[in-house]
Amino acid sequence: MSATTWVFLGLGGLGVILLALALLGVEALGLDDLPGPLSLEVVAGFLGAFGFVAAAAVEVADARRPAAVGVAAAVGLAAALPAAYLTARLARAARRMPTDATPTRDDLVGALGVVVTPIPAGGLGEVRVRFAGQQVKFSARADAPLPLGARVFVVAATSDTSVVVEPHP
Repeated sequence: MSATTWVFLGLGGLGVILLALALLGVEALGLDDLPGPLSLEVVAGFLGAFGFVAAAAVEVADARRPAAVGVAAAVGLAAALPAAYLTARLARAARRMPTDATPTRDDLVGALGVVVTPIPAGGLGEVRVRFAGQQVKFSARADAPLPLGARVFVVAATSDTSVVVEPHP
């Protein structure tokens, strides 16, 4: 491989390193204040595409003369501009993606579950309730004793780990 190929591969590698920094959180490093519509992701996408495509063009064309290297750089630029644009669009879409609200204990009220540790009169047992898409075990109290396997309905959440339940037919 020629020295020109290594230079272009180095630029592509720099793009990969910048992308890794962008994904790991550049806010901590203070690299997120680029001017205008630029972001570290866009710069990384541009450099990566430019470097790797130009290196491939140099090797395919066996470019040893400056004019041939210029053509390889133009091919790299032709690939880098759409890559940077698509990177900007994807990064913007990822930042603006709506998410669900964080579940709270109030969301437990009305949930159905099953007793996994019998609930004695005036004491604590345990119930398994489907909460936020997964099965979660809570300490539970009830007005009357409830046996193992009884289906229950959550009527109150007294803490983040404890609920009050009633039997559910």
